[in-house]
Amino acid sequence: MNRKSLCVAISVALTLSAWILMSAPALAASDADEAQALVDKSQITFNSFMRDKEYGYLHQNIAKAKAVLIYPQVLKAGFILGGSGGTGVLVMRDKDKKDWTDPAFYTLGSVTFGLQIGGEAAEVIMLAMTQKAVDTLFSNSMKLGPDASIAAGPVGAGAKANIVADFISFAKSKGAYAGLNLEGSVLDVRDSLNKAYYGKDVRPVDILAKRAVSNPGAKGLRDDLLKASK
Repeated sequence: MNRKSLCVAISVALTLSAWILMSAPALAASDADEAQALVDKSQITFNSFMRDKEYGYLHQNIAKAKAVLIYPQVLKAGFILGGSGGTGVLVMRDKDKKDWTDPAFYTLGSVTFGLQIGGEAAEVIMLAMTQKAVDTLFSNSMKLGPDASIAAGPVGAGAKANIVADFISFAKSKGAYAGLNLEGSVLDVRDSLNKAYYGKDVRPVDILAKRAVSNPGAKGLRDDLLKASK
């Protein structure tokens, strides 16, 4: 490589390095904004379910849940890609049942949309009812069914059932019950959003069990959960 070519190569390298350094804060800010938006939407979704009398079983049993997963939007993918999914938050009840933790971010993938659904998008809430459910969520990835059992919660005014499962799910689309089959769906930790929301690399166990980090942006969601589960 001659001197002129070397100078050009060095110039290009320096330009790329400068672009990466300038872009990093913008990307981090974008992820942080996305994370806060998800928390805000999760709060709206949660309150929507809690106002709906058709989800009486959810209202009656949230106080028994060890943790709650909230997905504001689960989308059906196109024909070629297949499957469906979305990103949401996981919040956990403390051992004294006096508070809820700050959220950890999780994706939900490969959901099967049933015939009952009124569109191609749904809101989903899952109650983690057992310690096994919580333990599986602390891994990088878990599959509903093989790793922990899941059952659909009953819907309708006065609905009652004796459900024995690690997770109990509820879903609706356009304000009505949505038939979603979550058996076989995969839950993955969304590390990039956890890092952006708390300003450093953190694992779900740091957020939910150790409570080593916090974000004031989650206060509204936590307060609403506490009010609903008293």
